[in-house]
Amino acid sequence: MRDQRLALTDRFGRVATDLRVSLTDRCNLRCTYCMPAEGLAWMPRDEQLTDDEVVRLVRIGVELLGIKDVRFTGGEPLIRRGLVGMIAAVARLSPRPQIMLTTNGIGLERLAGSLRDAGLDRINVSLDTLDPARFLALTRRDRHADVLRGLRAAAKAGLTPVKINTVLMRGVNEDEAPALLRFALEYGYQLRFIEQMPLDAQHQWDRHEMVTAQEILAGLAPFSLQPDSVSRGTAPAETWLVPGYVDAAGEPARVGVIGSVTRPFCGDCDRTRLTADGQVRNCLFATEESDLRKLLRGGADDREIAMAWQAATLGKRAGHDIDDPTFLQPARPMSAIGG
Repeated sequence: MRDQRLALTDRFGRVATDLRVSLTDRCNLRCTYCMPAEGLAWMPRDEQLTDDEVVRLVRIGVELLGIKDVRFTGGEPLIRRGLVGMIAAVARLSPRPQIMLTTNGIGLERLAGSLRDAGLDRINVSLDTLDPARFLALTRRDRHADVLRGLRAAAKAGLTPVKINTVLMRGVNEDEAPALLRFALEYGYQLRFIEQMPLDAQHQWDRHEMVTAQEILAGLAPFSLQPDSVSRGTAPAETWLVPGYVDAAGEPARVGVIGSVTRPFCGDCDRTRLTADGQVRNCLFATEESDLRKLLRGGADDREIAMAWQAATLGKRAGHDIDDPTFLQPARPMSAIGG
């Protein structure tokens, strides 16, 4: 039974129960808002956590620290060969956490059934455009059809509700908000628009060029969205009902907006993060990390690792301070942190 004294509580009383695990910093796309065309210097394999090390840290989080939700991310997690086995191992934990995955969808058509059989509960797929030519320009890869097939395969496998993550960029794809929502409604997917965040490897993010949550909602005015009476709790997305539509489960259709920059939800944050090389991060925008890999490989027992994780959580800041003039973008880009 979990020792309540080892909960991941920070100085502001927030308790982390949602674990994001980056499995790799590698990706098979080169999205313009994430990394340069030539890619990045990938993490050496010997620095990356092994499958067994990942599962052990997740187990410690679940059994000793009260983690209830586990989301595997990347880079692109589908290129991690041991993914299905790690999901199966986490699904056997007691208490069993909810297991989720965020992916770009390439390869999902082939893996969706195996992921579901292993114990995956839900999935988020990134899709920023419905135009194959625009997709090629955005990602520098001609894989648009693969993503659409992956979405269909996920729905067929029962990984519902299938969620779509979309980043709108000024002068690039901001005009597609209504079309993307109509697409999601037609196929029973749940769409989440996400404000572009300062996590690009090139450090070229410009707040003035970001499409804000308010602008996103204005672009969806033709749908006459209604406020959602269901509390968002600690979820990052504010949701609205789309009158006249239902989702794949027959529930009222919803669309979400994650306004990480202009409508931050830091006060309700319940997340803790592990990078692919075993570092604890308390925030996407953190500039500090705590090394659990060294403890793992140095022979520390589970409780010692749990206590180190707990101590790291105490350093979590009140907010990301993007609006502060002293804000510094983290050295790691999104691909090396995990969503």
